[in-house]
Amino acid sequence: MYLFNLDRMPDLLSMVIFHELAREGVEALVIVSPEKPLISIGYFQDAHQEVDLDYIKSSGLPLFRREVGGGTTYLDENQIFYQVIYSRKNKRFPQTIRQAYEVLSEPPCRAHERFGIKVRFREVNDLVTEDGRKIGGEGGADIGECMVFVGSMLMDFDYQTMSRVAKIPDEKWRDKVYKSLEENLTTMRRELGELPNRKEVQEILIAEFQKVLGPLEKAELTPDFLRRARELERQMQKPEFLFGKRKGEVDSLKIKSGLNLIFGQHKARGGLIRTIQEVEGPSLGGTIQDLSISGDFTLIPRKSLREGLERSIIGTRREKYELFPRIAQFMESKDKEMPGVNTEDIIMALGLKD
Repeated sequence: MYLFNLDRMPDLLSMVIFHELAREGVEALVIVSPEKPLISIGYFQDAHQEVDLDYIKSSGLPLFRREVGGGTTYLDENQIFYQVIYSRKNKRFPQTIRQAYEVLSEPPCRAHERFGIKVRFREVNDLVTEDGRKIGGEGGADIGECMVFVGSMLMDFDYQTMSRVAKIPDEKWRDKVYKSLEENLTTMRRELGELPNRKEVQEILIAEFQKVLGPLEKAELTPDFLRRARELERQMQKPEFLFGKRKGEVDSLKIKSGLNLIFGQHKARGGLIRTIQEVEGPSLGGTIQDLSISGDFTLIPRKSLREGLERSIIGTRREKYELFPRIAQFMESKDKEMPGVNTEDIIMALGLKD
C-alpha cells in the first residue's frame, strides 16, 4: 500500500485525489489538508436544502460534493484528513463499512491519545472525547472497485464560518447554531490549550495507521495522475453533479388535480433523511409515481439508492403495510449497508407514522 503524505494542496484537488486513486484501483493512505477553505457536502445531500448558497458564493468558498455520504463540512488547513483506499477484493481489509469503522477508527483514536486526548469511536461515524464532544468525523463509500474510508484530525476549527454556511429556516437561529457547534464540537487546540505541531500530528497519525495497514511505501503524485485528477475535478464541478437536480423538486413539477407532492423528513440515528414523493391519487393510499430521497446518511453501494431503495418504493401504494415489506427486503439485503438507519426510519421519512 502506498503512502501519499501530501501536506497542503489546492482546495478542491485535496479532496479529488482519493476519488481518482479509487477509480484507478490504487491502494493507499493519503494524508492531506486544503491550502484554502472549502465546503463539502455529502453524496446524498441536496445542496439547495443543506447550505446557504448565496453566502457561499459571496464569500468565495468553493463547494464540493464528495462521493462519500454524511453531512456538510467546512474544511481548511487546520484539519488533517486521512483517506484510506483499498480494493474490495483485498481480504486483508474490512469488507463492510461497519467493520471499517471498527478497525480503521483505531489509528486516529490512538493518535489523539498520544497527545494526551482520550478519544473513542461513537456510532454512527464520530470520534468523541471522554465528555462526549465530537473531535472528528468519518465516512466510507464504494468508488470504482475500491472502498474508501475518510476522516479528519481537527487541530482547530472555524465555528463562525460553519455556522454561516448552514441553511436555516430563520436567521434568528443563527446564534443558536454557532453556540451548539461550540458546545458540542471540540478540537485538539481546545483540549491541549495550544495548536499542536502539524508535522508531528501527521507523523503520529501515519505511524498509527501503519500498525493496522501494514508497511506503507512512500510515493508521489505523477504529472499524468495530477492531469487526470484535474479532469475529474472539472467533472465533479459540473452543475449536474454538484447540485444533482432531479425530477421531483418543487420547481420542476406541475401540480394538477389528482397529483400531489408530499415532503417527508426524519432524523434517524444514521443521519437526516428527506423525501419528495410524487403521488397520483389521494395522499394516503395513492400510488407513488416518483420519489427522491436525500440526506446526510451513508449508503453502500451508492448506486443502490436509486436502483434499489427508490425503485422498490416507486409504483407502490402509499400505505405503510404496502411499503414496509418492500423497504425491509432492501434494508435486510446482505450486500447493502445503511448504518444507523432501519426500515422504520425510511417509513417515517415518507411521512407514514403510526
